[in-house]
Amino acid sequence: MLYHISHKTIYTYNQPVTLNPHLLRLRPRCDGWQKLLDFSLTVEPQPTGLSQIGDLDGNNTIKVWFTQPTEQLTIEVNSTVETYVDNPFNYLLEPWALKFPIDYPSSLLTQLQPYLQPYGTTYDPIAFQLAHEIASEVNGEIGSFLSTLNERIYKSCEYCIRETGKPWQPGLTWNLKKGSCRDFSVLFMEVCRAVGLGARFVSGYQEGDLDKDERDLHAWVEVYLPGGGWRGYDPTHGLAIADRHIALVASAHPAYAAPVVGAITPVQSKSEMEAYISIKREV
Repeated sequence: MLYHISHKTIYTYNQPVTLNPHLLRLRPRCDGWQKLLDFSLTVEPQPTGLSQIGDLDGNNTIKVWFTQPTEQLTIEVNSTVETYVDNPFNYLLEPWALKFPIDYPSSLLTQLQPYLQPYGTTYDPIAFQLAHEIASEVNGEIGSFLSTLNERIYKSCEYCIRETGKPWQPGLTWNLKKGSCRDFSVLFMEVCRAVGLGARFVSGYQEGDLDKDERDLHAWVEVYLPGGGWRGYDPTHGLAIADRHIALVASAHPAYAAPVVGAITPVQSKSEMEAYISIKREV
């Protein structure tokens, strides 16, 4: 699939501000699943400097910094991306990774540690219980576990739009049976990690409804499967990730997948500020 993506974000402030350095995670990744054919970035006001940075998760990020005060920040990216993988199940699991519990080699287990940590200080008990209920239902078969979990969240929970705010705690999402895509993704991650599956949070785009002109950023999960590598699941749509999702970045921590991160300082005295965000995607 070939996608042309136009993504524009506008922050408007109610007084002049100084923009501290901002980190942008808006460059689509380039790997065996998708290829970035073209990318352009326009920022207003024009940054004093711009730096390309590879972060600890291997994502391509961009840092920009400024000198002049402003009342508006506009970030626009245009990308052309080709996606390749139409069969998300084209892999062969290691024989020792077909069923729970997984007996990881010690070196691999060390590498997976960031992706096995709970979202909070300890595993959410509600997510922990859900994980072991599903594992029991599928007799410990890992492929069936992931498909069942994906379907369970999709069919049980109502999608709602939350434009701002951190992802909810996994237990809250499951108790309320509703949430945004980032809430469902954190719930999916927590359930996977509770049974020893490494999982990470992904930010990007999904093809969506072709009859609509506008899209929102999307979030889903990638699970590390020995023999299959990172494999994506989208509990918001009940899908295994194939060629209709375009990934920007992935991280063990949702906060490190936020598309734009930065702070502002009022030029004069502090007062309440408002930010308006407009995101438009054209395919």
